[in-house]
Formats: sequence, structure tokens, C-alpha cells
Amino acid sequence: MLFGALEAGGTKMVLAVGNENGEILEQVSIPTETPAITIPNIIAYFKDKNIEALGIGSFGPIDLDRNSSTYGYITSTPKLAWANFDLVGAIKKELQIPIGFDTDVNASALGEATWGSTKGLKSCIYITIGTGVGVGVYQNGQLLHGMLHPEAGHILLSKHPEDSFTGSCPYHQNCFEGLAAGPAIEKRWSKKAIELKDEQKVWELEAYYIAQALANYILTLSPHRIVLGGGVMHQEQLFPMIRTKVKEFLNGYVCTEQMNHLEHYIVPAALHDDQGIMGCIQLAKLELQLSK
Repeated sequence: MLFGALEAGGTKMVLAVGNENGEILEQVSIPTETPAITIPNIIAYFKDKNIEALGIGSFGPIDLDRNSSTYGYITSTPKLAWANFDLVGAIKKELQIPIGFDTDVNASALGEATWGSTKGLKSCIYITIGTGVGVGVYQNGQLLHGMLHPEAGHILLSKHPEDSFTGSCPYHQNCFEGLAAGPAIEKRWSKKAIELKDEQKVWELEAYYIAQALANYILTLSPHRIVLGGGVMHQEQLFPMIRTKVKEFLNGYVCTEQMNHLEHYIVPAALHDDQGIMGCIQLAKLELQLSK
């Protein structure tokens, strides 16, 4: 059985075909241009693939309320050409197949929960730290939705006493994304993260903010495991620093077996950066089941 997967990002769209085991059989990438250009290219790719269903993990914010008149829309995105665009409707009109829909980071959380490092766990969170910060939440065997999807990349953090940087987020001066995403690192230090690999003070500060956010997620969501992905987390020296800081922030308050083995609790993504596409395959599978 074949399933389509679409990881819809702000700069590129990753399109793939996979099977029920999460195996990616083919994959291409196209630039994210206007809907008028991009949507026909997406439809042309999937049209002759004989897929049973399609899973979409999209940049947001998006409307995930199936009872809403704008379900399936990209809503208030700063990418103005895509604002209030009916992404699911435009594709479904042409392909006429079930379409599963969620955020790109929730799709990654689902990919890890289905085939990756959180398989078999009742709850986990997946955090991507790159050009932005996104948090996907998997609770009690399903992705977390509420009034909206989680926007936990914008939780407010306490500034490090020695950090005078005002933040890079246009909405909040001291949110996680504004203090710790790739653009924040570049703006604060006037160099790209990859050029700063050997600068210890850069990563100590980065670990401080990531660990503070993780402590908040541990206290509010109580996940059984935390997975960290995205371009910034390719700096593998961050992991031991983050674990040490998380322990300091929690200060012995959370007493579980996981806290005694943080090297198995706070872990890197396990699916070689394919967790998003694999999660989209699972979204397609779940939507096909729901449609029967």
C-alpha cells in the first residue's frame, strides 16, 4: 500500500511516497513559491503515484479543528501569499483521496513515536531548533491539539543575567525562539552557528535557554522522553550541557527514573532527519483508517 507525504515548509516543500512500514520509496524537494505556482507542482507529482492517502505536515499556524469552516487552512502566517489559504482543500479537490493534516513539528513527533526513539512510549515531545523553534507534543497515544496546536516555541524565558541581547522574535523579546533559534544565534554573535562551533560561551548560553525551556515542558507536560532535532542540534556538544542545566533548573523537584538517566531521556532525533516525512506517512495511514 502506498501513501503520499508532504512536508510543507516555509522555504521548501518535501514530497515523498512511502509504504505502510514508513519506508520512503521516493522523495523530491521543490521551492515554496506562491500557492498558484506550488500547488499545481504538488498535484502533478502525486497525481500518478497511486497513493491511497496523503499526509501533510505544514508550517503554521494552521486550523486543525475539523468542525471549523477553515479546517485545513494555513492561517496567520507571515508568508503573506499563504495566509488564509485552504491547503488541504486545494489538494483534495484534485487528488480526491483522504488527507491527514497537522503541523510540521507534530508530524516529526509522530514519526519518532511511530518508528523512532519514542516508539512504545505513551508521551513524548519533539523539539526542532533551527530557523525557528517548534514543539510537537504526543500525549496518550495521539498528537496534542487544543484551542490551537502547541506553539511552545514561544514560551517566555528568563534572560541569562549576562545576556544583553534583546531577542529576534518580532512578537516577544524573551521567548524561546527569539533567544535560541538559529537567527538569534547569528544576530547575537554576528556569525552563523556553524562558524561558532568552538566558541564555548556561545553553547553555554544556548544550553541555558534550551534547558530552561525543557524544564518548563517537563513540569507542565511530563513527557516520557524529549527528542531534540533541527539544525542547531547538529551541534552535538550541546546535549551534555543541556542535561546538566536541566538537572540544575529542576533542582531535585522531579524524582523519576528518567531524571536519573538524562542521557536516555533527552536525546537526538533518531530518524536521520526523515522524522517529518515519516510522520506524514503515518498521518496518511491514520486518515485512511478514519475514512473507512
